Amino acid sequence: MRKDLNIDVHHLTRVEGHGNIVVNMKNGVLQKAELDIVEAPRFFEAMLKGRNFMEVAIITSRICGICSLGHQIASLKATEKALGLEVSGQTKILRRILTDGATFQSNTLHALFLAAPDFLEVGSVFPLVNTHKDVVLAALRLKRLANDIGDVISGRAIHPIRCVPGGFTMLPREKELKALQERLKTEGMTDIRFIVDVIASLADKIPAFNRETEYISLTSEEEYAFYDGVICSSDTGTYPVENYLDITNEFVVAHSSSKHARFNRSSYMVGALARFNNNHKQLHPFAGEVAKKLGLSAPCFNPYMNTVAQLVEVAHCIENSIMLMDRLLSDGIRFEKPNQTPAQYGRGIAATEVPRGILFHDYTYNRQGNIVKANCIIPTGQNLENIDDDMKKLVPEVIDESKEEITHKLEMLVRSYDPCISCSVHMLDVQFIEE
Repeated sequence: MRKDLNIDVHHLTRVEGHGNIVVNMKNGVLQKAELDIVEAPRFFEAMLKGRNFMEVAIITSRICGICSLGHQIASLKATEKALGLEVSGQTKILRRILTDGATFQSNTLHALFLAAPDFLEVGSVFPLVNTHKDVVLAALRLKRLANDIGDVISGRAIHPIRCVPGGFTMLPREKELKALQERLKTEGMTDIRFIVDVIASLADKIPAFNRETEYISLTSEEEYAFYDGVICSSDTGTYPVENYLDITNEFVVAHSSSKHARFNRSSYMVGALARFNNNHKQLHPFAGEVAKKLGLSAPCFNPYMNTVAQLVEVAHCIENSIMLMDRLLSDGIRFEKPNQTPAQYGRGIAATEVPRGILFHDYTYNRQGNIVKANCIIPTGQNLENIDDDMKKLVPEVIDESKEEITHKLEMLVRSYDPCISCSVHMLDVQFIEE
């Protein structure tokens, strides 16, 4: 058995921020196993102070280029609660479709472009263009289809421009929705079935690692909760979204500029696997079949299976979007002026699920409709302590494997969470120093 081991990875490239992986073992005792986040603060909460409610969602959508829609939706919901702006059922359906599109776009990106190369033991997606061209093309079509949902409903796929407090500035035409729905039924369903078959054939490439933890997500009796719901802990039950500070309990650690979080245990997990564990009974039938085919059942305690859960959600989002479009097309799309006349001023707290997990926005407005206080808690920060805990359990279990195998499993572990640094972990330059 190896007694001493140092892994020290500095300044990962191609990321939204910077992160390091640090593992130290001395005399057979694990001293450190952690993901260091060294990115500088971005001060979005400070930027929001003094901003009018009409500006806020535009600013917060810039927090993330991938989850721009999710931040915008959470922001709009928080503003609407604070100002008493009621929105129509049509607006809520359109937002749910947008959320489905944003989710299966991002999940496809991570599962098939960033994580899939791990299963085939290549450094990036580019070698797969030659060896698995059909899979890459199917993944690109799915991403294009998801982006087109954003284009048609919200004006563009990234940083939407039609979503505003109280509704939409412009609505999609029925002809556009019908065309999208037809593509989802044909192109979308065909491509996800093909991709699932391929991933199922690679099931033995997923490491057999388990660590039971707490899973936190939204949950709802009405639907697989992406857009709305209450907070659910797999350990302790449900809580109002307004109690989010009691759940997240952010704290500072020496090795990260990003705060960590914990609730009932030393850490908790958010994201696709957490949503699946808490909401699997709400999956549409096709997504349930996909989960079974990919060997995913609840409860699942293997963080590497988060990638599989993402594909299950892609199947669910496609089917759900088809159903929601049916409702809109059956009722007919009605012109509605956005409700932007505040009925009150105060505090509004909202949560929504973005691909990486549960997202919270919390605003307080003065009587001029300007923000005086803001707080945002993003999924990646909530996952960091859980990643550290996973590493602490994983390293001793794989310590007798080769240096290359240990490196690969650590990279896969971090990448499985689909954090903001996910895209760069392929570029790790890991050095082992044995004393």
